[in-house]
Amino acid sequence: MSRADAGAETRADTDTGMDTGTDTSTGTGTEVRRAPGQERPAAGVRAAHPLWTLGLLRSELTVTFRRWRTLALLGVLAAVPVLIGIAVKIETGDGGGGGHGPAFIGQVTNNGLFLVFAALAATLPVFLPMAVGVMAGDAIAGEAGGGTLRYLLVAPAGRTRLLLVKYASTLAFCLVATVVVAASALAVGALLFPLGDVTTISGVRISFGEGLVRALLIALVVAASLIGFAALGLFISTLTDSGIAAMAATVGLLITAQILDAIPQLHAVQPYLFSHHWLSFADLLRQPVLWDGIAENLGLQALYAAVFGSAAWARLTTRDITT
Repeated sequence: MSRADAGAETRADTDTGMDTGTDTSTGTGTEVRRAPGQERPAAGVRAAHPLWTLGLLRSELTVTFRRWRTLALLGVLAAVPVLIGIAVKIETGDGGGGGHGPAFIGQVTNNGLFLVFAALAATLPVFLPMAVGVMAGDAIAGEAGGGTLRYLLVAPAGRTRLLLVKYASTLAFCLVATVVVAASALAVGALLFPLGDVTTISGVRISFGEGLVRALLIALVVAASLIGFAALGLFISTLTDSGIAAMAATVGLLITAQILDAIPQLHAVQPYLFSHHWLSFADLLRQPVLWDGIAENLGLQALYAAVFGSAAWARLTTRDITT
């Protein structure tokens, strides 16, 4: 066995929590001596243990958030609010009004909390989904290209369970990435600008505490807005053994959708694009809150997740992973 295959097999054993000669079907980890020719317990019996599944998810999350690539993506996302805040501060210091740029940028100078909204509005169209596209595109294709997919499946992880764990890990990254952007923006906004009551888009003033609650809700909605795109990227990841190709294709579809959404002549198909309703989170800053656009966005994301999640499952469960 080559060193690469040995390392892949070691990771598979680590992810599943199984050791050679150990019976994990009961979850006790008792060592079992088998006579020659005696069969091991059925794979489905071991895989059905809920603690085993949680262990696989914990292992996947640990591997994902310890990668330098993941940390670099989160670092870039955290830097975006810093750059926006500094740019607005410099412009206002030179006598500019700060009214040009992403949505909510004009209110940042009066209330640093608006930097959270401005940063999310600036990162959602490109930076956040691009980072998610990298993670989703590499989820299955990266394992296949690295030679670890076959070991994860014969451990046995189970194809359906492995796919769900990969998708859950990608969704966790969506949430963490969004929170990183919001937290960075809040810290920079508090350092560079005053904080106080928030004037909503409707012109109604709400308290700073309620504004923080709205900011949290907006972050959650932004993270939920990426679940459909994450499922699309996961499906693409099952089509190839090249992680780079899967990531490039996923990001390419993101750019294509953004271009199509900007062409007025395509207004008939634009409501069905996964990115069309992304900025509907701004309705959370109205008084009262308008939920129609947010509900349309979340419903469309759920539809994309169901369609492309099913397609990813169909592809992975019929895929030949022995080559």
